[in-house]
Amino acid sequence: MLKTHGRYPYSPINSRRFYTWPDDRRLAVYCAINVEIFPYGEGLGPDLNPRQPEPDIPNFTWRDWGNRVGIWRLFELFDDYKLPLAALMNTEIYKHCPQIAAAFRARGDEFVGHGRTNAERQAEMDEAQEKALIEEVRDLFLAREGRAPSGWMGPWVNETWATPDLLAEAGFSYVMDWAHDDQPVWLATRSGRKLLAIPYARPTNDLPVMHGGKTPPALWADMMIDQFDEMLRLSKTTPLIYNLSLHPFLVGHPYRMVHLRRLMAHIAAHLEQVWWTTPGAIATHCAQLPPDTIP
Repeated sequence: MLKTHGRYPYSPINSRRFYTWPDDRRLAVYCAINVEIFPYGEGLGPDLNPRQPEPDIPNFTWRDWGNRVGIWRLFELFDDYKLPLAALMNTEIYKHCPQIAAAFRARGDEFVGHGRTNAERQAEMDEAQEKALIEEVRDLFLAREGRAPSGWMGPWVNETWATPDLLAEAGFSYVMDWAHDDQPVWLATRSGRKLLAIPYARPTNDLPVMHGGKTPPALWADMMIDQFDEMLRLSKTTPLIYNLSLHPFLVGHPYRMVHLRRLMAHIAAHLEQVWWTTPGAIATHCAQLPPDTIP
């Protein structure tokens, strides 16, 4: 028998109940900024440069550039449009780069739990260790921001068999690790409390596309514009979520930023047709819909 997760049943997207986003919008759009920090000389980290023996100076400093330079270029861009963001932020940012957290706070952006650092993975922890990690991250955001995050994205988009259960038990209402749909989907948990899976697209994410897939920035922007246009067309009959996922250490470089600006100009020209929002607002809206609306 085929092994399965038991978190959600199969549901074809063209046979579900119809609903809309606020103001009768059909396409929800949100931008997730991955704000990550890495220890010097140890742990995991994306190989932006061919890996070197530790201390791996080229890779460490390239990632560090994202917090020193790249993130501030992204703030300037989104300030121009006065659009909210979702900060998928490692909590070690509070200790080592507190100005970044302060900038998101001043903008009124949403903070999403993203572990302590992206140098560790939950799948390498036992359940007690993972539970402690999730609660530590939750409690630190609560202490610093005055409210706990409602959403979670695992470092490296990584989970154990128990992650959805632990998140629900810790009070989280949604998770962004599961990429099985273009609409939110409820996940079953052992406590009976459902956890909402918010789409976080991998095929259009800047890191796997431009770095992993070696796609030129101009072509990436063309792909993202095509994705937006086609999803806007499809959303006339099916409510959908378009996700823009960005890493400052990658997209913040000027030769990439120029194409991100082109993409944002295209989306901005259609803002009257879409709901630019945050994943937390999407989760809140879904929780208020009639029962059985969300599969």
